[in-house]
Amino acid sequence: MNHYIALIHKEPDSDFGVSFPDFPGCVSAGSTLDEAMTMAAEALELHVEGLLALGEAIPEPSTVDAVMADPANRDGVAALVPVPQARAKAVRVNITLPEDVLREIDAKAEREGYSRSGFIAWASRKAIGDAA
Repeated sequence: MNHYIALIHKEPDSDFGVSFPDFPGCVSAGSTLDEAMTMAAEALELHVEGLLALGEAIPEPSTVDAVMADPANRDGVAALVPVPQARAKAVRVNITLPEDVLREIDAKAEREGYSRSGFIAWASRKAIGDAA
């Protein structure tokens, strides 16, 4: 299981923010540190799954020294977040959705930092888990 460095940021009167230097655009937040880290782990897992679904390479984890050598990262506190091994091979599917639903999916995915595939996978897992 690989672990990636997450940078935790906290400003006065704000939630905890989490970003991943190895995955630009993969961010999360939470009102408590525990919530932020839980959400960060979920965001990272879905981000990696989305990249795999697109056939993109997953970078090797950077070292703490390499991440902290970048002055832009020095205002964050480093933490390690695990990425579970891939659950299964990604499979391309063809689905039909109403245009307005697809626009809403794309808008929400972009706001949350997901690819379309990553967002649909996340939403599906959430729905399946809630139904169980």
